Amino acid sequence: MDAETPQTPELSLPQAFLLLATNDKDGKPEVPVFVLRTTVAGAVLAELELAGALTLQGKRIRATGSVPPPDFQHELELIRGKSRPHTPKRWVAMLEGRALVQRIYETMASRGIVEQVGERHLGLFRSTRYPEKDHGPEAALLQQLEAALRVVLPSGAASGTAGAAVPDTGAAAAGGAGVPAETPGAATAGAAAGSDARTTALIALLHAAGRLGKLFPAADRVRADELAKDYWPARAVEDELRLIRLAQEEAATL
Repeated sequence: MDAETPQTPELSLPQAFLLLATNDKDGKPEVPVFVLRTTVAGAVLAELELAGALTLQGKRIRATGSVPPPDFQHELELIRGKSRPHTPKRWVAMLEGRALVQRIYETMASRGIVEQVGERHLGLFRSTRYPEKDHGPEAALLQQLEAALRVVLPSGAASGTAGAAVPDTGAAAAGGAGVPAETPGAATAGAAAGSDARTTALIALLHAAGRLGKLFPAADRVRADELAKDYWPARAVEDELRLIRLAQEEAATL
């Protein structure tokens, strides 16, 4: 990627995550399906928070009066409709699922970013894949991530697409276009130039899903862990994934 990479319309966090977690050629997930679905649910919460439609108060999520992104109106109505607020981890578990992931893929397909490809197995079952159709959005995403990671490289670290390190816990989550510097829950304060709330949120979510290290092999894992733990949607994803893996391990011993 270079400075000539064309600008593309901004993707939502769930769209950006799915694009970076899907194989460009065959359209298959690059992470386990349960990781894909859980992280997408966390990304929806992050997107609604960036829009100011919900906030974390204490340990529980509460909806605000702000208008949400139209793509996630349904999820916000579910949150608003609960008589008692739930924790982020609980909402990740409640929202995750095949239907949500497929809906986001189909939105990207309608924009010409990915292509919907159906496959039949034994003439009975149909699976759908979403290979890349337009590389522009992913190229722009990777360029944004590279720039954000380079801004906060620790002293002495090498830069470059595969060698960038992640922001430390003082890295900003503020300063994105249309995102207030006081955005609740965005990773701890003090943004470095070129790193906005949306990009920082995406970095934290990619790390929670185990995808950041694949895209940027030299990323500082300790700093990435700190960033994910400081950002509540990513922390909720990590907590839910931990429980799922424990359940899988227990089931394997029965």
